[in-house]
Amino acid sequence: MEKLLIRDLTKTFPAGRSTKDRITVLDNISLTIRENEFVSLVGASGCGKSTLLSIIAGLQSHDRGELKVDGNDILGPGADRGVVFQSYTLLPWLTARKNVEFALEATGHSKSEIGDIAMNHLKLVGLEPFAERFPAQLSGGMKQRVAIARALSYKPKLLLMDEPFGALDALTRVQMQELLTGVWEREKLTVIFVTHDVEEAVFLSDRIFVMASNPGRVKTIYDVPLPRPRTPDTHRLPEFMQLQAEVLGSIRSEMRDR
Repeated sequence: MEKLLIRDLTKTFPAGRSTKDRITVLDNISLTIRENEFVSLVGASGCGKSTLLSIIAGLQSHDRGELKVDGNDILGPGADRGVVFQSYTLLPWLTARKNVEFALEATGHSKSEIGDIAMNHLKLVGLEPFAERFPAQLSGGMKQRVAIARALSYKPKLLLMDEPFGALDALTRVQMQELLTGVWEREKLTVIFVTHDVEEAVFLSDRIFVMASNPGRVKTIYDVPLPRPRTPDTHRLPEFMQLQAEVLGSIRSEMRDR
């Protein structure tokens, strides 16, 4: 079933003081994301990955094109889309539990329901024992777990993730990748994941969209026919290494052609 439809989406930014001068940053983007699919967007810096994700989140407008979730036009931010950024954006004066509860206050749930939902989602990401800790008392990986719990707490149809593990050390990053795949499989989520790390994209994804730049557009789409659940041994499969090399080659060829 189709979860997200993007057709002929174009985005421009002002190029100078004149309102007539515009730079096209995304040009005629068309793609379809299926329900429960995990998709990664990769490409060289400046190709528009984060801009596209921001438009899907409703945080930026677009000039023209069609953008729908479950057949409904995206007109702005909404509870049908959860967003996780590289910066954790946690409120430092609230505990982990209160940060999740804060995101639920506009959902119409009672106070007791909000408390239960928050704790259930902290448990989902393995943070139930740390629910009363403040962000300053948590590691980077723990803060990102809180951000994921918060994004999932209002049951979004789409989880949008922009370099969520980019600031973490290598070991914590691997742990978070395994956590995310586990949550994705249990919760039956649809995920769009922006990353510069091709190995991460291959490990996590069902499909990988390689974006080209000047202007930003979808260059190549790769299916990831690797068995699930994915484990650390997945990285050693010949198919894994071959696909990683192909995706890297596609990105590098684009950079040479600039």
